[in-house]
Amino acid sequence: MKLRISLLAFAALACAPSFAQEAATPATSAVEEQYSGPTVYRAEIVATYPHDSGAFTQGLLWHDGSLFESTGQEGQSVVREVDLETGETTQERAIPADQFGEGIALWEDEFVSLTWRDGAIHRWDADTLEPLSSREDYPLEGWGLTSSAEGLIHSDGSATLRVLDPETYEVRRTIVVTLNGRPLRRLNELEMIDGLIYANVWQAPFIVAIDPADGAVKKLIDLRDLVETIPVTGTDAVLNGIAWDAENRRLFVTGKLWPKLYEIRLAETDAKVNCISPSLLHRHP
Repeated sequence: MKLRISLLAFAALACAPSFAQEAATPATSAVEEQYSGPTVYRAEIVATYPHDSGAFTQGLLWHDGSLFESTGQEGQSVVREVDLETGETTQERAIPADQFGEGIALWEDEFVSLTWRDGAIHRWDADTLEPLSSREDYPLEGWGLTSSAEGLIHSDGSATLRVLDPETYEVRRTIVVTLNGRPLRRLNELEMIDGLIYANVWQAPFIVAIDPADGAVKKLIDLRDLVETIPVTGTDAVLNGIAWDAENRRLFVTGKLWPKLYEIRLAETDAKVNCISPSLLHRHP
């Protein structure tokens, strides 16, 4: 997710990603009957829209008929409103030039936006994007942010999500995210949809949907086919950005430096997730 992190890109949540298909033998059938992992979905493209290919997308959300986006990179980080049909910016505010912008969430009539390692959390008027307040001493890395009935939900790249008090940013509780019983890290941009926390997994062509009650991944959305069509190169141009239009039940995804934004429909598959890459797992408690 970050330019200042040097990591090898990985292709998938593992074993290709280790999805078992239809049963070939009674023994396999017995295993499948015991399967308790996430339901796997593929993405069907409903519509394609333009997206600023210079936008290092860190956060995305839908509000009041528009997309709102936060972008990263020092000296280029902004929060802005974007017209869906044209991809044009309709209003924009700069994050301080020495800060690296990250995720964004709506709380009541304000946007709350994170920075990566700068300790800053900013609040913006949801109508005008006028800056309202800032806190400069937040002790954790900022990656993704979304809102729920409990408060703000924050990711920092680890397997732990934190529910924050939306006014003080104090941690109300933590959620350890697991896939097939094992902690899943690199959780990035977040979006709350129908009671589940959807999260990009940094540098992976997958989105996971997490039960906030126990942290278990309930859905895995396989976006490899879509990602492979994106005409971009480089390890930074990764899938990142999830927005949900609840009124019209539309799901949008995009990526850093992508020239397109996609409305997608989820189609359930028979695939099973049998294992995941060790590079996505915590090696220590």
